[in-house]
Amino acid sequence: MSLHSALFLGTVMHTRLRPRRHQLRYRVFSLLLDLGELPDVSATSRLLGYNRHAILSFWDADHGDGSVSGLRGWIEAQLAQADRLEDGMSIRVLCYPRIFGYVFNPLTVYFCHAPNGALRAILYEVCNTFGERHTYVIPVEAGASGPVRQGCAKELYVSPFMPMACFYRFHIEPPDEKVLVRIDESDAEGPLLIASFAGRREALTDRALLAALIRYPLMTLKVTLGIHWEALRIWWKGMPVHRHSAAAQKIATTIVAAKLPEHVR
Repeated sequence: MSLHSALFLGTVMHTRLRPRRHQLRYRVFSLLLDLGELPDVSATSRLLGYNRHAILSFWDADHGDGSVSGLRGWIEAQLAQADRLEDGMSIRVLCYPRIFGYVFNPLTVYFCHAPNGALRAILYEVCNTFGERHTYVIPVEAGASGPVRQGCAKELYVSPFMPMACFYRFHIEPPDEKVLVRIDESDAEGPLLIASFAGRREALTDRALLAALIRYPLMTLKVTLGIHWEALRIWWKGMPVHRHSAAAQKIATTIVAAKLPEHVR
């Protein structure tokens, strides 16, 4: 049986544009997991578990509102608020898995499809190192084709070297044989940061997962270590520091209009 779930091998890139230029590039892998397929995938895989301990695992409690086994219900509630919920929708999650029990996902992307395959909404779940999580729910315009372009105001503190008064522009090429997630962050003075993940698809098999583990051992730990190492490098360059202010809610959601305003297109 052909699965929508897949493994994506690729590269994370960040380019800070000002006040001083800073770049990073890391090889990583992400999983695209169809929530409807996950129980069967977990039951047949020796490496990947769903809501169970395994070498690689995906846990509902790591996402959404933190419910132990209620991620799909939480997503459907967000889609209902955005007027995008339909019966029989497919929900596919692009994220890092837990590896040997550890994960940190700076960004998880949910692709929500109607039964006919049309993309109805994308959810962008942003997490920071303070244990706070904010999800931006953005409907996809009806009849849209090709890359998806969306945007929203920044509402969660992410980095000590980025101000809060920023705007995100998303450029998404939904998962197929390749995937691209690009975020352009800007403030009142113009572009600040370009961040992206680009990957190519491989079948979600134990053989492919084992090869990815060998190629990228302890990858999720390296993600967290990389965040702190790059922060040290940026601080050393003398970038201004914006101190953390606690979010009003540790887990929050914003429903965003589908269409970008003309002045930010």
